[in-house]
Amino acid sequence: MAQAGRAEVVRAIEANGVVAVIRLQDPERLRAVVDALAEGGVRALEVTMTVPRAIEMIAQLAPSLPEGFLLGAGTVLDPETARLAILAGARFVVGPVFRPEVITLCHRYDVAMMPGCFTPTEILAAWEAGADVVKVFPATALGPGFLKDVRGPLPQVKLMPTGGVTLDNAGEWLKAGAVAVGVGTALLDSKAIMAGNYGVITANARRIVENIHAAR
Repeated sequence: MAQAGRAEVVRAIEANGVVAVIRLQDPERLRAVVDALAEGGVRALEVTMTVPRAIEMIAQLAPSLPEGFLLGAGTVLDPETARLAILAGARFVVGPVFRPEVITLCHRYDVAMMPGCFTPTEILAAWEAGADVVKVFPATALGPGFLKDVRGPLPQVKLMPTGGVTLDNAGEWLKAGAVAVGVGTALLDSKAIMAGNYGVITANARRIVENIHAAR
C-alpha cells in the first residue's frame, strides 16, 4: 500500500470506514499507536500538522508501517505543507477548510485530498474542484441528519464527518451516507496513550470497526 495511488487509497479508507486522528509529539508512542490501531482493525491514521515535528514523525513511520496501513497528514492549510507531508510519506492529506490549491498539489503527486467543508455550497465546490472525499467539519454541530439531507441532492459526493464522532455513534453516520468517519480522542484515549496502555486503543479500534461494519 505504500505506493498506492489516490483512487486505491480512497477505496481502502471506504472499505475500512474510519480514519483515526491524532495530535501527538512523541514518535515512539506514535509507533505504538499505529500498531495498536492495526491490531484492532483500523487501517488509517491522520497525523495533524498542529504538533511540532509532525513531518518528521511521518517520515520516520512511513517506511515501516503494518501491511496495508495508511498514514496521512491532517490540518494541512497550504500546498507547501502538503508537499512536505507527501515527500515524507503521507498517502492522503486532510484539511479543516477547502483550499483548491491544496487539492491541485496533492493530485500532482497522485495523493488523495480531503478538504473540510461545512455547507452544501462548500461541499459541492470542493467536490467539483477534485476533492477525493469531502470532510464534513465540525460534524458535532450538524448531526447525521444533515448528512442524510445533503446526500439527497448530492449523492455523488463522498462524505467523511469529523468532529464529534464517537465509538457508539459512528454507525449512525454510515447509515446517513458517510463513506467513512474521522475520529480523534474518542478512539485515541490520550490518558491511555500517555500511560502506555495501548490495549485500550486496540479495544476502541475493534469496537468502532464492529459498529461501522454492523451499520453497512
